Amino acid sequence: MIPTATTAAAAWSVAEREAMGSALQLAVQGVRGANPLVGAVILDPSGRTIGEGHHRGAGTLHAETDAIAEARRRGEEPAGATMVVSLEPCNHIGRTGACTEAIIEAGIKQLIYAVHDTSHTAAGGAERLRAADVQVRTGLMEAEATALNNRWFDAVTAGRPFTTLHLAQTLDSQLAAADGTSQWISGPESRRDSHQLRRRIDAILVGTGTVLADNPRLTARTADDEPAAEQPLRVAMGQRPVPETAAMRGSDGRFVQLETHDPRDAGGQLHVAGIRHLMIEGGAKIAAAFLKERLVDELIIYLAPSLLGRGIATLDDLGVGTLNQAHHWRWDQVGGAAVPLGNDLRLHLEPKPPETDRKSPCSPE
Repeated sequence: MIPTATTAAAAWSVAEREAMGSALQLAVQGVRGANPLVGAVILDPSGRTIGEGHHRGAGTLHAETDAIAEARRRGEEPAGATMVVSLEPCNHIGRTGACTEAIIEAGIKQLIYAVHDTSHTAAGGAERLRAADVQVRTGLMEAEATALNNRWFDAVTAGRPFTTLHLAQTLDSQLAAADGTSQWISGPESRRDSHQLRRRIDAILVGTGTVLADNPRLTARTADDEPAAEQPLRVAMGQRPVPETAAMRGSDGRFVQLETHDPRDAGGQLHVAGIRHLMIEGGAKIAAAFLKERLVDELIIYLAPSLLGRGIATLDDLGVGTLNQAHHWRWDQVGGAAVPLGNDLRLHLEPKPPETDRKSPCSPE
């Protein structure tokens, strides 16, 4: 059951408001993906900050446990303190333990969170804490916290993976020359950065056309160009047969083909299979298909300082016939909106909501 009571604005102290603002700024230091961006601050009874933390991605400490650990590293005692966190603490055991149990074990006496966690697996944290005699209040800076993770909430509600579209292109938006050659449009620094992203996603998807044309491996590799210990699921989408000799089949059992052209169907199948962060790698038709259905939550473009003129365009038709049908994006400051990588530039964007009446703390208008 999701609690519905929201504390009146007048009830928040100055210290609590400042702590939630800090929690939101801490959250921005994380990475987008399978988990939401979350920050936490611990206040002692006088309102002094004694611990801060944020979530750094799947498999790392959650913000609440990170803040508790930081308080103890400072020599502070969290027992009897107030924790201020940007999202309702999780109540399940995944790669890490339940945050609710860490809060109870630490002796936190009051918890303030901004917005409810609507995911089926993690929800129920507030109810569990109240049952353990922790005072729970909610609603402080709810709008800002919701805006911070709006696309993650959308993916959870729709029962699909959080989806990143990765593009490597020239200044004139070409992914390959007219003869099909594309290795390498982006430089080595961009490719290393891309592999760092591959190491934290659950699955990487290409169309069968890309498989037949480029025969990609789609593996994640370390900075030393060695295979990473954990590999994403390699997904071919489409109805054309994937050759038995295709490099992406590999020998580790981490390959699957989805015989569909419907991106919603593909996302639904992958979600059922446990995929929570999907990266679209190509080609132009597959990228356009996910964009047309508004299923891309994060856009990462590696922009190379070169021109091809006539080549192979990065995107297929989006069905845009006039300017007011354009897809609008905004810069995402999480991880840097524009980051130089050697001679290239990595651009990071998120979809702009149709009507933006509030500003996200990580995506200023």
